[in-house]
Amino acid sequence: MIYIHIPFCKQACHYCDFHFSTSLQYKTEMVDALLREIELRSSYLEDRKVESIYFGGGTPSLLEADEISRIIDAVAKQFDISNQAEITLEANPDDLNAAKVNALRSSTPINRFSIGIQSFFEEDLKWMNRAHTRQEASAAIMRVQDAGFENITCDLIYGYPLLTDEKWRYNMQQLIDFAVPHISSYSMTVEAKTALDHFIKKGTSPAVDSDQAADQMNLLIETLKKAGYEQYEISNFAKNGLYARHNTNYWKGKHYLGIGPSAHSFNGHSRSWNIANNAKYIGSIQTNQLPLEIEHLSVRDQINECIMTSLRTMWGLDLEQLEKKFDHSVKNKIMEDALPFLQQQQLILDDNTLRLTDTGKLMADHIMSELFIIEN
Repeated sequence: MIYIHIPFCKQACHYCDFHFSTSLQYKTEMVDALLREIELRSSYLEDRKVESIYFGGGTPSLLEADEISRIIDAVAKQFDISNQAEITLEANPDDLNAAKVNALRSSTPINRFSIGIQSFFEEDLKWMNRAHTRQEASAAIMRVQDAGFENITCDLIYGYPLLTDEKWRYNMQQLIDFAVPHISSYSMTVEAKTALDHFIKKGTSPAVDSDQAADQMNLLIETLKKAGYEQYEISNFAKNGLYARHNTNYWKGKHYLGIGPSAHSFNGHSRSWNIANNAKYIGSIQTNQLPLEIEHLSVRDQINECIMTSLRTMWGLDLEQLEKKFDHSVKNKIMEDALPFLQQQQLILDDNTLRLTDTGKLMADHIMSELFIIEN
């Protein structure tokens, strides 16, 4: 798996704490640096076949089709890209005009779109400081579908003050009616030092309500299941088995390479991340230096990584596999810590695998933290 971080946005969403710049002044230099980093890190995946490429950000749809093709060509020179590889482009609706969609269709290998809808209500989009309108949201989905792209996912956000349950049902129904095969949906979180955090502290915006978020998550699960979607991960729903292969491999602990400023990489035994500064990233790459930090993972870290990623999915935490990889004491400790959650029906044990119930999904972070191994 290869993730490519494109650190540019037209404007800053009020809730976002990802790394990006609203200045496109050095976009050309950034693309050149990405191409060079791909060369410098060609040995990281140990000649593994690349099953997925994911352009994230930021707003990757700000790139021109030829820039995207150059990046994918650079990957192909250094790695063996599968003929069936999933190649995803995150996109904002306002970027997906007819010319852009046609160019992506005719001159790039992009075969999957992740469209950041978030809401179909104008006042909500303005409150979030999104760059697109509700009309652009609908038009982007139809335009991508009309161009022949079938593998599409759309993002929605819930649990924010403006979102009534009625509006939330409408947002979900819009994607159901558009026959979008994959939906990702996230609860609004207030990250430190974001504009939303500032507004709440200043009293100009209401605080996020955790009870509202829980109720709307329940509505999400109920509504999408009735519409034929399978909840294969806490925040992800798919029809007809169209799971996001790239993200699914993250959750299954597969190795991945991250390219670009702030991008993370993982090889099973260590995690590394690039500097979150565009100018310093470009400058370092231009001197053939990798601007990254490395964290070597202890056995405890590796176990906790398995717990955190596996329990988010419908496949759950396979205790037999965990025992084979580590030792019997790990399984015993996890089962001991899992007992209260099994008794409260927040976890279930099936075929030697722990899975979250719908009730457990509402407190997934807490359950996972209680199962973490804390001893060295």
